[in-house]
Amino acid sequence: MNMAPNPDHEQEKRISALLLDVFIRAGMLLAMIILCYRIFSPFLSLMLWALILAVTTYPIHQQIARRIGGKQGLAATLLVFFSIVVIVIPTTLLVSSLGDSIHGLINDLKNNTLEVPAPPAGVGEWPIVGEQLYEFWSEAHSDLPAVLQSMQPKIGELAKKALGIVAGLGGTMLLFFFSFIIAGIIMAFGTSGGKAMQRIFQRIAGVERGKEFTKLATGTIRAVAAGVIGIACIQALLIGLVLILAGIPWAGVLSLCVLVLGIAQLPALLVTLPAIGYIWFIGDYSTVGGISFTVLLIVAGTVDNVLKPLMLGRGVDAPMPVILLGALGGMASSGILGMFIGATLLALGYQIFIRWVDTNPDVEAEPIDSSAS
Repeated sequence: MNMAPNPDHEQEKRISALLLDVFIRAGMLLAMIILCYRIFSPFLSLMLWALILAVTTYPIHQQIARRIGGKQGLAATLLVFFSIVVIVIPTTLLVSSLGDSIHGLINDLKNNTLEVPAPPAGVGEWPIVGEQLYEFWSEAHSDLPAVLQSMQPKIGELAKKALGIVAGLGGTMLLFFFSFIIAGIIMAFGTSGGKAMQRIFQRIAGVERGKEFTKLATGTIRAVAAGVIGIACIQALLIGLVLILAGIPWAGVLSLCVLVLGIAQLPALLVTLPAIGYIWFIGDYSTVGGISFTVLLIVAGTVDNVLKPLMLGRGVDAPMPVILLGALGGMASSGILGMFIGATLLALGYQIFIRWVDTNPDVEAEPIDSSAS
């Protein structure tokens, strides 16, 4: 006597086979993603910087292309060449000068050949720290080796960190050089690349929101590049030029400090005010020269207050504080590259949250209580 097959048992077998097939495919897909990431991870920073540079400079690239008959490749080549000449080469020279200064300082410290000038008499009259600073400065002027001997452990650690920073800056400049070249290639195929990015956002967030998120992401990257890093670079170059013209020592180091302060959204007056004090207390400048360099340093130190409202947040459908907080939070967690990622993610998250708040069905259905007024 043949028993009829149990339908439930057959369905359970089919479901088990289907789940096993899904798990195997998902496992193979996950393994492929992990392998692809490991292969691509050494170039991740390079490609992210190239993408950021391409998105930031793409409007300029399109303006150049329109003027030369729509030749996208030639426009990208001209823009990359101009960027290398104007940005990469001067920055490389500045980094090289910074490295030479640090190496020279370390050698002078090791060989006890570093000389400290005598402190001006007015330093002792400064409030709170004047007497202590004057005594320490005088001791360093008269017997610098003894002062260095008492600070030897800290100086050794600082020297190692300084050399590491210089070496890291050299690698960063190579990264920027190749990033500009790859950015040129991306811009040459910018139309197809923009459509591909929009299709990715449409696949993730839907057709309508995909277009909005694509526009928001590109606008945020450009706002951070122009409004944070761009302003910091402009201010650092202006202050560095004034410091060089004024003949202030370590102008390259001071301009680098201004750049770091600008990216961290700290006032450049932390550098320019001591420089102004140096100009007036050293006594080597005429009255006209001292006043001129003082005015120039004050103007250059406050130029970010004029540029920031104009450049930060332009063309972005998100408040400027949201972009600024995202940039600062991203920089605190992942460095300069994190500024762009943090600002973009926070701007997208803000838009998603606002869209969710605006589409509250209870608000539309709630009747208006006229007695409340």
